[in-house]
Amino acid sequence: MIKTKFNVASITYYGNAGGMQVILYPVMNNSPENEEFWKKTPSGEIELYIDNPDIKFEFGEYYVDFTKA
Repeated sequence: MIKTKFNVASITYYGNAGGMQVILYPVMNNSPENEEFWKKTPSGEIELYIDNPDIKFEFGEYYVDFTKA
């Protein structure tokens, strides 16, 4: 497993059906924990298109774990 930490940069809602686009970038090095993540993942982007109104995202930081399928 690879553990990363990303910050929600934008949330865009589409239409009345609850669809949305969420864009996340790696955290900046503005805390001791974030500095460690920044050293290992200084750039990148996760872009999600979600068509499920039950899924909610808020601005802020999220841990993202990658596990090989």
